[in-house]
Amino acid sequence: MTDSTTIATPARTPATPARLAALVPLALALLPVLAALVAAGLVLLVLGSDPLHYYAYVIERGLLRWRGLQATFVNMVPLLILGGALIVSFRSGLWNLGIDGQYLLGTLTAGATAPLLVQAVPPLVALPLAMAAGAAVGAAWALPPAILRATAGINEVISGLMMSLIASSLAAAAIKLWLKDPASLEPQTLTLPVEDRLPLIGATDVNIGLVIALAVLVACHLVMLRTAPGLRFRILGLNPLAATHAGFGVPRLTLSVLCLSGALGGLAGAVEVTGVLGKMQASWHPGYGFAIVPLVFLARMNGWALILFVFAFSVLQIGSASAATRLGVPQDFTLVLVGFLLLFLALSEYAGERLRTRRL
Repeated sequence: MTDSTTIATPARTPATPARLAALVPLALALLPVLAALVAAGLVLLVLGSDPLHYYAYVIERGLLRWRGLQATFVNMVPLLILGGALIVSFRSGLWNLGIDGQYLLGTLTAGATAPLLVQAVPPLVALPLAMAAGAAVGAAWALPPAILRATAGINEVISGLMMSLIASSLAAAAIKLWLKDPASLEPQTLTLPVEDRLPLIGATDVNIGLVIALAVLVACHLVMLRTAPGLRFRILGLNPLAATHAGFGVPRLTLSVLCLSGALGGLAGAVEVTGVLGKMQASWHPGYGFAIVPLVFLARMNGWALILFVFAFSVLQIGSASAATRLGVPQDFTLVLVGFLLLFLALSEYAGERLRTRRL
């Protein structure tokens, strides 16, 4: 008989529940994106376009070409600042859906003041003053919904959306009646000269508004997670009763959150007009608020993740603008994709809530 020895081979350790749980947020963020791309691809098929060719063309134009990549970076600027504004409000349990109105009035204010200020003081002084004015008007426009929520408990979603509609009409009327450039046939504000706008970064078409936007978004992220005021805001969002019992002053916190968010919304418009647009036209309404909300939720209100989502969305926007002329796909097709993204994001949130309930 010969002795036989058995060599024990280590068994593969299965993925622990903790590891699987860590993958759930990632899956809940990526699956709505993939589902939206597939659904939008089906729409492209109905329109007679090849989805794979369309998406490849969009990536090539918005990411792989140097001029397209620069345009992508420029397009990110207002979205990043608006994302910071919504991170502040959403983490605090408040829905600042009037962000579009605050953005438009911030743009209008900077568009009306910056061309006049540069005639009196150097751009190094004039542009920050115009940005501060845009932020102040954005905060002021967020104040009525904030007061209604803080004092009477009126839902800020409805009042914010109504203020946005008023802002859109008010901006157009102000340009046509009082702020119109007399030298222009189109209703628009005075034009800020190119040489007086925000300086460019190196030998590119990207201005330092990108640096400002990244700094604002990172600051919002860090303030909400690592400072005492941010802790108060998050407690307000998690449990208003706990905030009341802790003596934080819920009405004051509510005013602070919504006005800070509104100020950032106005700042986004001011940075856009002093860096790229140079003026505001009466018919201009990009609807950034509709686009940034799903991106903030996909990023789970994390500033670092939001940078990646905004970058991907900007690639899509820039590439889609080119595809509209070259491939015959409507330029508003990006809004179709955003709509699918909102739909699948809601389903993802529902699935995530069901998973959390089962674990409990």
